[in-house]
Amino acid sequence: MTGKVAVVTGASRGIGRAIAVDLARAGADLALFGRDTLALGETKAACLAAREGARVTMHVADVSDEEAVSAAIAEVLAESGRVDVAVANAGQAKDGLILRFKSADLDRLIDVNLKSAFYLSAAVAKPMMKQRSGSIVFVSSIVGLAGNPGQSAYAATKAGLLGLAKSLAKELGSRNIRVNAVAPGLIETAMTSEMPGAAREHYLNTIALGRAGTPEDVAPVVTFLASDAARYVTGQTLVVDGGFLM
Repeated sequence: MTGKVAVVTGASRGIGRAIAVDLARAGADLALFGRDTLALGETKAACLAAREGARVTMHVADVSDEEAVSAAIAEVLAESGRVDVAVANAGQAKDGLILRFKSADLDRLIDVNLKSAFYLSAAVAKPMMKQRSGSIVFVSSIVGLAGNPGQSAYAATKAGLLGLAKSLAKELGSRNIRVNAVAPGLIETAMTSEMPGAAREHYLNTIALGRAGTPEDVAPVVTFLASDAARYVTGQTLVVDGGFLM
């Protein structure tokens, strides 16, 4: 990844932070996107600790806002001259049965989980096409593959990312731009910390490896997809769930 410039959305904490740190360790320079300046600063410090001399910039932006994403990518291009990797990691979870789910909550999930990835892809496509190279990675979820009761809205947005990845892989492949997704399972983050005990027990009893994952279990898979080691991999979804879905 040496010399490559990587954009990571939702980089403030959790999986996004782990991805940024792993990319920095692999040699990439980072553009961190998020809404929490203090938390982005902590991610930046972690990236610099992972590799001395790494170039890391912070961009405070709401990635569900198309204009904000375009402006932030323009900043990256002005500073670095290129974008080689774009990781659409920003996401929110909201559970609820469909009969009780509020339309405003549905709209927010679509905006944050799906539209943000679309906007990021649109913003980086032009410079990547000009370079005739690039890698886009979406962070989806196993519920986007298998569904889950009480998570219909969340699952729909995560499934949408998989369709977006396949379509863009076909749309941009002729310009040597690869588009893939990862589908994490139960990962210990702030988002999953409030999971009901019964649901957590079900997952842990089903996972072949017998434990929940960590953000650091997901990050190297994203780095692989972003790197030249995956130069002939596109339109794929790599499941990172410890053997839950088999």
